[in-house]
Amino acid sequence: MPFFPRKPKYTIVKIAKKRDIPEDLWTRCEECNELIYNKKLEENFRVCPKCGFHFIIGARERVNTMLDEGTFKEMDAEMESLDPLTFEGPKTYKEKLNGDQALTGLKEAAITGEGKINNKPIILGVTDSRFIMGSMGSVVGEKLTRAIELSTKTRHPLIIVSGSGGGARMYEGMFSLMQMAKTSAALAYHNKAGCLFISVLTNPTMAGIMASFASLGDLIIAEPKALIGFTGPRVIEQTIRQKLPHGFQKSEFLLNHGLIDMIVHRKNLKDTISNILSYLWKE
Repeated sequence: MPFFPRKPKYTIVKIAKKRDIPEDLWTRCEECNELIYNKKLEENFRVCPKCGFHFIIGARERVNTMLDEGTFKEMDAEMESLDPLTFEGPKTYKEKLNGDQALTGLKEAAITGEGKINNKPIILGVTDSRFIMGSMGSVVGEKLTRAIELSTKTRHPLIIVSGSGGGARMYEGMFSLMQMAKTSAALAYHNKAGCLFISVLTNPTMAGIMASFASLGDLIIAEPKALIGFTGPRVIEQTIRQKLPHGFQKSEFLLNHGLIDMIVHRKNLKDTISNILSYLWKE
């Protein structure tokens, strides 16, 4: 063994343990693939700062962004769907309801209540696409109808924000389809009484929702690039065997063809509605 061993020609470096990086810090934009820091996304009303893509937001988040803080009084908060058909499939209807209640923290796909926008009293309804695609069953139809009737009684403006890709809820069959007529009939009385209804369409607003109350607003507002229609464009193309125009069923296309009245960025929605109320509604 040598008295003076040679030093190695390499250096041993101790690698520090990699710090744990918290999850869910970034979100990738569905439109432009930009990585967005979640805090920045929340500050921008969950709208991509690069391309303006509007992410889907939940019903309670929608209430918080639209109404004056602390003014919302929810109606019929404990109303839940039954299972009139004892529906069975890959999942039973009860299993589907329980799963989406746990996922969203909601009892049903709609929230209704009274509130204020820039100190102006309104009646608000919001559907949530995370709960069985925001589809309208007997409870959603009943909650919205009660909100419409309250607006007719108090004469406070009615605002319904639609986010439904599911239309009428198949799990309830005819009970669900009846809600299209019920909400539309309530709005007919509301209109006859001279009350104001502003319909706000978000991505997606489709099927039975669009074929009933969502299309009956005195003024119809949509968020940018929202998918709006009865049947999706892919199904229509397969049925008519024709290529549809670019952007078909997007809010910009529908504005150009007269189906909606205006497109409003989410961060401007509250103030825009407030200005409309100032012009069209007198207490």
